Amino acid sequence: MNQILPDRSREATALILIDAQVNMFDPSFPVSSAELLLARLVTLVARSRAAHVPIVFVRNCGRTGDPDERETPGWNLHPSFQPAGDDLVLDKTTGDTFASTSLDDELKIRGLTRLVIAGLQSEYCIRETVLGALARGFEVTLVTDGHSTYDGGGHSALQKSDAVNAEFKGRVKLTSARDVHFP
Repeated sequence: MNQILPDRSREATALILIDAQVNMFDPSFPVSSAELLLARLVTLVARSRAAHVPIVFVRNCGRTGDPDERETPGWNLHPSFQPAGDDLVLDKTTGDTFASTSLDDELKIRGLTRLVIAGLQSEYCIRETVLGALARGFEVTLVTDGHSTYDGGGHSALQKSDAVNAEFKGRVKLTSARDVHFP
């Protein structure tokens, strides 16, 4: 006799929101498409909360004088993101969130195996954290329009974000923010 097992995918999924900090959305030097990105991230957090999917907010801790220096106004999470309940807030000092935080242990303790990743900056912390998650055996969904960066180095922010998405094609699930559905 076949037994129908409950869907545990909701319990196994977490939203990882990387570096959605005040400095990244500073009007004097915001990341590319800042307002649109912020709206997408706010929607992802709201949908995650509605589905009772755990959220991990990650803050980058810059060096002295950096716009995201620890305990400065730019270091704080953007006001649109206020941790609640069981949300986890981790402070990192490396591009790969796993390398300088307890993220791996925290996810394993909670039985979380599927990660939806969004935030900033595409070619640095998003890329490195996705690589870190894959190296640890997590199933990753990268929100293709849920990460951004700055123009520079001869490439536009969009080119950099697209390159990160292309790098992970076939290795992770790639989906737009509107198509992220938490079970």
